Amino acid sequence: MRFVILAEQAFGPLTSKTANAFIRYTPEKVLAVIDSARAGRTAEQVLGFGGDIPVVATLDEALATRPDALLIGIAPPGGQLPAAWRTLLARALEAGLELWSGLHFFIADDPELGPLAQRKGIRIHDLRKPPADLDVARGRVREVDATNTVILTVGTDCNIGKMTTQLQLRDAAVKAGLSVAFAATGQTGILVEGWGIAVDAVIADFIAGAAERLTLEGASKGEIVLVEGQGSIIHPSYSGVTYGLLHGSLPHAMIMCAQPSRTSINHQPWVKIPPLKELIALHEQVAAPLRPAPVIGVALNTFDLDDAAALDAVKRTEDETGLPATDPVRFDPAPLVDAIGRFHAARRTPARGVARATQHA
Repeated sequence: MRFVILAEQAFGPLTSKTANAFIRYTPEKVLAVIDSARAGRTAEQVLGFGGDIPVVATLDEALATRPDALLIGIAPPGGQLPAAWRTLLARALEAGLELWSGLHFFIADDPELGPLAQRKGIRIHDLRKPPADLDVARGRVREVDATNTVILTVGTDCNIGKMTTQLQLRDAAVKAGLSVAFAATGQTGILVEGWGIAVDAVIADFIAGAAERLTLEGASKGEIVLVEGQGSIIHPSYSGVTYGLLHGSLPHAMIMCAQPSRTSINHQPWVKIPPLKELIALHEQVAAPLRPAPVIGVALNTFDLDDAAALDAVKRTEDETGLPATDPVRFDPAPLVDAIGRFHAARRTPARGVARATQHA
């Protein structure tokens, strides 16, 4: 499947999350990006990665690359379809392109676009549409084999790198010879990995149940399950999904994700981000009643810092928290992969006087 990505007036490091991850991890599938404001540039020039994937101004230019599908490359707050894009999507269907979308708005249910796709015999993939048979969480992750270790990424804010961190750690862990699985909990992770559940589209009572199902499936695919985090427990809009993931996946340990330059939630001054050490302690306290889960490392997003400032941020974070830290995209992810490997190995080796059965807890 070969894609063109629609990111009209929105292609950029912070404004096209879905497009960016798909380009970073599956660039061989991307033929072009549609954004008239940045036409004539390349993905590399806009994002800092992606090579020579061209940015074009129109659908017609994108069609000239002979794609099979069009991907909606943004994930805006509320997840609604921009009204100005409807005509373009209809034209894409008329041209025979499948539509792939991670919006909360389900395109297949649209009274115009859905029937058009059916008449043309073309598939619409609404990545956020959850399974119909989800159950509430029942603590079943505690029953997985003692050789499995669940690692959840948590963060100081949204859109800070929780998914990207896990994908970077997955790739590095595989190279290091570890048995790992990535459990996607958002539409972009599903697009990259090929399976998962977008938990932010799940009815509230079943979010933890969805996380539980994903974690159990991940445990059947790898010894170390890297669960993609969402939201933040201090985010006034999205804390619910964070708690659901934490209680459903029942991680054995967590990786904290942070952006050193960000001081408040969603850049809104009324919700200050606490010092990292305090936020780490808060996450450990929240997790403890169901299963103790220490934070074992810190992943930093330093994209807006120069090299010297980024290295200084890593050093300051290590000094402040006493934990290994790195920017797993910009620098070597090895400090975090090593921390996960050590933690996993320690879980598989019973402590003195402690029966292996206790490792199920």
